[in-house]
Amino acid sequence: MTLILLVIALAGLLVVLRREAGAAPAIGVLAVTGVLAWLFASGLLALVLLIGAAITAVAGLPGLRRSWLTPRVFALFKKVAPKVSETEKVALEAGTVGWDGELFTGRPDWYRLLNQRHTGLSEEEQAFVDNQCTHAVSLCNAWNTAVERADLPEPLWDYLKKEKFFGMIIPKEYGGLGFSAKAQTAVLQRLATNEMLMVTVGVPNSLGPGELLVKYGTDEQKDYYLPRLADGREIPCFGLTGPRAGSDATSLPDTGIVCKQEVDGKEVLGLRLNFEKRWITLAPVATVVGLAFRMFDPDGLLGDTKDYGITCALIPRDTDGMEIGRRHCPIGTPFMNGPIRGKDVFIPLDYIIGGQDMAGQGWRMLVECLSVGRCITLPSGAAGAAAFAVGTAGGFTRVRRQFNTPVAEMEGVQEALARIAGKTYIAQSAVNHTANMIDNGQKPAVPSAILKYHLTEFQRGIMADAMDVHGGKTVTLGPRNYLGIGYSGAAVSITVEGANIMTRSLMIFGQGAIRCHPCVLDELAAKDNDDINAFDTAFFRHAGLIFGNAARAFTQALGVGHADVPFDHASRRYAQAVARFSAAFGLCADAAMTTLGGELKMRELISARLGDMLSNLYLASMVLKQWHETQSVAGEKELMQYSLTLLLHRTENALDEFLQNLPNRPVAAALRALTLPLGRRWKAPGDGLTHALAKAISTDTPLRKKLLASIWTGEAEDAEENPVARYNRLLAGYDKAEQLYRKANKAYAKGELPATALHPEERFEAALAAGVFTEDEAGFMRTYEQEVLEMLTVDDFAFDAFARDRDTLIDHNPA
Repeated sequence: MTLILLVIALAGLLVVLRREAGAAPAIGVLAVTGVLAWLFASGLLALVLLIGAAITAVAGLPGLRRSWLTPRVFALFKKVAPKVSETEKVALEAGTVGWDGELFTGRPDWYRLLNQRHTGLSEEEQAFVDNQCTHAVSLCNAWNTAVERADLPEPLWDYLKKEKFFGMIIPKEYGGLGFSAKAQTAVLQRLATNEMLMVTVGVPNSLGPGELLVKYGTDEQKDYYLPRLADGREIPCFGLTGPRAGSDATSLPDTGIVCKQEVDGKEVLGLRLNFEKRWITLAPVATVVGLAFRMFDPDGLLGDTKDYGITCALIPRDTDGMEIGRRHCPIGTPFMNGPIRGKDVFIPLDYIIGGQDMAGQGWRMLVECLSVGRCITLPSGAAGAAAFAVGTAGGFTRVRRQFNTPVAEMEGVQEALARIAGKTYIAQSAVNHTANMIDNGQKPAVPSAILKYHLTEFQRGIMADAMDVHGGKTVTLGPRNYLGIGYSGAAVSITVEGANIMTRSLMIFGQGAIRCHPCVLDELAAKDNDDINAFDTAFFRHAGLIFGNAARAFTQALGVGHADVPFDHASRRYAQAVARFSAAFGLCADAAMTTLGGELKMRELISARLGDMLSNLYLASMVLKQWHETQSVAGEKELMQYSLTLLLHRTENALDEFLQNLPNRPVAAALRALTLPLGRRWKAPGDGLTHALAKAISTDTPLRKKLLASIWTGEAEDAEENPVARYNRLLAGYDKAEQLYRKANKAYAKGELPATALHPEERFEAALAAGVFTEDEAGFMRTYEQEVLEMLTVDDFAFDAFARDRDTLIDHNPA
């Protein structure tokens, strides 16, 4: 009876804790089982249970704890709580909390995610993607734009302006397109097969003058600039980073000093700017420069404030004292990017974006815009590049034959193809559904960092895998090489808009720990306001969350009490695993904040692993939403399973590494017992899924078509060649071709064809002559093999083609 009552007491407590029901139910469980133990079992057990009930009452019931416990905890909290700087406060207050906050709770409400369905694009938006975007990308060849021109063709520049590509985010009342976030990501995915084109269109529609003017500009600024930005009369750039301010943009040393200067015979109150900016996209061709600088008023011309802080202004290109026009050479694709310098540049105060009232508000403006823009531009480009890799790598490996078999049948190649397919599916799910959140009014600050880091890292990995399976085809540059330049340029996406190393180790969890946590922000606010009652509510709600996550993580890891999730049989176990790891993540996050306190800011590897857990759970949720909402095609179930298995494996790996490295080893041991009581369970995707995905993207299947739906797969008479379209044609005829390859090879092996018929073309002609092939079969294979050979061919050049200074050429073979 003693053992039975102990089990009942523990089970009851676990139920109460899992539900975060509060102190009263826990007291009830302990008291009732304690009385029963006193009556029917062990007096010792009864004493333990009743003491537990008393302690829970004293520490848990508000009326009792506020008289003795809360003041002590509050005093300690004031001493150990990390200080949040004003800069950090602005960043924390930027954006909103959505699904990322649900993952912090340990019991995510899936209905909150699924209620915001992705409804697709409007007819106008879809037509723009299908027509204008397709035409724009059809005018590009990577070699031509990156090497021969180092620019887009002039007709393409004119077309982009005419069709208002630079005005996607500008409202229609100002002459822009007024597109949704979903449409912007669809446009950029379609354009991403040419990096220069994607960047040229993406940047003006992301962080820059257009978005800043829409949100903060004065009426006069909006009326003048927005129509001109929308139709391309003005090309914008934004100067933020410089020699001493990269990822730490708040440290910029560029200054604007309030002063008076005579202009056209009148004394004008304005700013004297001195600045040096680097890595500014579109600067060489920009007609108007958005500039971030530190504003000072040492003479008090505006009032008592001396240091206004970061401020943003718009400066016309021809302003005296500004040097602009030189170029940097970004690795891979030399899109328009360069330095801007200014010495004693005078501008009127009304050049400040938003006017004088917005002086010093630049950092808030930037982080609020970045929380949205960073969700779209680079992640969309990564998703589009990934789809292009699916199309080319899948096609090439099927038509490239070695050892008398397509290389797509080799398991080493299949492993790379499966990674390409899985990461592409994850990337597409993440960008599309996060954009949908934006259209539903959210400003996803933490998800923007998640997408920027992980999707650009996916892009780098996908491009490396695609290069590997192509072999010599794509390590030889030239007009026929459709991957090499994009592969080289992937490093740019890794670096810009917050370097990936910094984003992972400082931003994802560093920002999320306070911004997304259900209680921490309220606790810090109570501390700042010296509000003990508010602190009591927040802190003990936090305590309940910790115990609740411990109970949920432990029981769900044992397979008891799985979360109730609204998904079908194929995906339910993955959603339940996300819920389980959400509880484990929440518990570990609280443990790290409690044991490390303010030191956690400096323990970047700990923060990075917690960020990895949060990120992979977020990405897995987006895949589940994609599976739930869209009509699946043959093979997509395996793709969903591969993607979610990969993400959950990565989540568990991050959890394991966190537990290995948490400095407080007793706490780490307790956490391991609670979160991984049966050890690691999620392995990497198995070989069966790998084989299935590799075949699906290297043959003409509905799944391949679905993954390629976001990019250009067609052809046009006056367009550049589209390798994806050519591979699609080859795959459409592959089954027939494969039968004829085998037929000819079998005849050759039997000695029915001449031994000298080594080239495929010779073998086909010999097969026709020997009656092995019909005339129709031989004709089909002539055409098919000619197209295959064209796709396998690489470029060659004149000996002196690459020498910029031909006077330095050496004649290695003199007559």
